Amino acid sequence: MAYASKSGRKPMELASKTGHSSIIRHPLVQDFLQSCSIPQPADAELVSLHAVPVEIPAEDGIHLIITIDGGFTEVEVQERFPSSSYTFYNFGGLLFETNDLRTLHAKPFIDPEDMAKLRNMQRFPFVLPTKNICLNHCASLVESVRWSIFDFFTKSHDGEKPLIHALRWWLFREYDSSVADRTWTLASCPVCQEPRIRIPAGTPNQFTCPACQQTIYLTDVFRLHEAIDNEQGAGGILGYLMSVLEQMLLVHLIKTVWELKKSMLPEILFVKDGPLAFFGQTANMHEPMRWLMNYLAARPHPDGRGTMNYINLVGVEKSGSFVEHADAVRDSIPLGHALLLDNDYIYRYITPGAGDPREPFGKTSYYGGKVIFKAIDGNVYVLTLPTPEPLLAPTIQDLGSFNIVLHTIAKLKCHMYDNALVPVALVNKLVSLSDHPSRKILSAFAKSQTGHR
Repeated sequence: MAYASKSGRKPMELASKTGHSSIIRHPLVQDFLQSCSIPQPADAELVSLHAVPVEIPAEDGIHLIITIDGGFTEVEVQERFPSSSYTFYNFGGLLFETNDLRTLHAKPFIDPEDMAKLRNMQRFPFVLPTKNICLNHCASLVESVRWSIFDFFTKSHDGEKPLIHALRWWLFREYDSSVADRTWTLASCPVCQEPRIRIPAGTPNQFTCPACQQTIYLTDVFRLHEAIDNEQGAGGILGYLMSVLEQMLLVHLIKTVWELKKSMLPEILFVKDGPLAFFGQTANMHEPMRWLMNYLAARPHPDGRGTMNYINLVGVEKSGSFVEHADAVRDSIPLGHALLLDNDYIYRYITPGAGDPREPFGKTSYYGGKVIFKAIDGNVYVLTLPTPEPLLAPTIQDLGSFNIVLHTIAKLKCHMYDNALVPVALVNKLVSLSDHPSRKILSAFAKSQTGHR
């Protein structure tokens, strides 16, 4: 690691211009590179054979679209060493009626008043201490981060009930009266690392560890504290926390509609930016999300005949290896068809390695299956739809309201960007935080509030 210039009076240490030569000549490096494998290009004929037609439903029943997305940016409040930083989050949900979108598509020009109908946005701002910052009543950065997350979850925002209610409803399956055991097991105490701490449903939002008697917050179930270092900071959790906040807002909205008017839930399509999964330390949260999805997917039909699906949810990916692969095979997928990605396909063409033939891809993080969908207009989307369990080779029947969801996605096309969707593009514009000017403005704001100049 090179020397840095702290004062600007002396130059930074520059890297060697010939250091690569010893790496190239080293036999161990050459042997290692020769032993690696990368995914191979997919066979065009195989792709077309695996593609299945997306049928147009007689009545999709979707009247509302709710899109969830968020953004964050880390800003320094003390640039001299040691540097200190906060991370500002902005996430929320965008709601609009499908009739409003249909009206826009029929017009040659968009009236600003019509566009305003698609901007019914509810935002939730949040700030997190990230590096070399300690709250006045906390003893460390780790404790400060833990308390900040808990405090955000327990406060009301924009007149909404605190997210902690949705967390309890979701974690302890309060929505399902048939559940006998409503206990969650925390992997370890954030303070003393005492393993497997049982949290019964009646436990308060903050309680004491049975071993060290220190405070544990219910939000510690996300295990984000495991990836924070008091010296290196909390930079490793920023993306994971963003995903948690977005998906807890999803749970909050589902809970609100379910308790307010159950019959309205099947009329809503929830669109999440990104895959239906939890990653890193939060990965085990995929399990309670799958419980909720399965519960809502098989509720008694109002007319008494069998069951019906009450949840329409899709995750939309805009970048990553799956999106890159979708672009590579788009010409091999017929219009109006979808490619269901099974274990064999993913490990052969997208993710390197053979994988475990008995373990479905994403078993410990995803609560859905992946699909590459090519709409009639030629746009290609990488989607995740809920599945009842991890599957080696999901079918259309395993992917919830497959035809309804994909048919609705095709109607949400947006010509602003490649393969874009109107709600996803809009919500990203409304919650994203740019490096310029948002980052500079937030940095100046944070400095003014904390006394730094």
